[in-house]
Amino acid sequence: MSAVLSKPPRVLLVEDNENDELLALHALHGAGIRCDIEVARDGEEAIARLLVDDIRAAATPDLVLLDLNLPKVDGHEVLRRMRADERTRNTPVVVLTTSRETQDVARAYQLGANSFVCKPIDFDEFQSCTRLILTLWLKLNVVPPGGTC
Repeated sequence: MSAVLSKPPRVLLVEDNENDELLALHALHGAGIRCDIEVARDGEEAIARLLVDDIRAAATPDLVLLDLNLPKVDGHEVLRRMRADERTRNTPVVVLTTSRETQDVARAYQLGANSFVCKPIDFDEFQSCTRLILTLWLKLNVVPPGGTC
């Protein structure tokens, strides 16, 4: 039986490039995906938002859209820390990056990424992956398999 959502899912977009941030936001809204979006501009800020110990802090996001090439702390380290922490271990992560290097893709999946999308973003691919992950995770409450998109 699928869960009924009473509020839109929370998405954390971890992106330091303002143009890429706008493209991702446009793709989400263009797909008709209703969600609350927060933006972290570097890896350090993402870790602070995701792994904060303050009990008054906002809940863990339902989905993380993660760039790999970030200032202060790179996306691989953000992903490693997420998967090492019980609170974020199963949070779906879509990696959005300009890197098409085989080792970056492999490392992201080894660290627990659920999907990998290369920038510039192919809107159809990005919307499809995001919609699939949100449907699996939030409506069916099933952990999405790695590399489905």
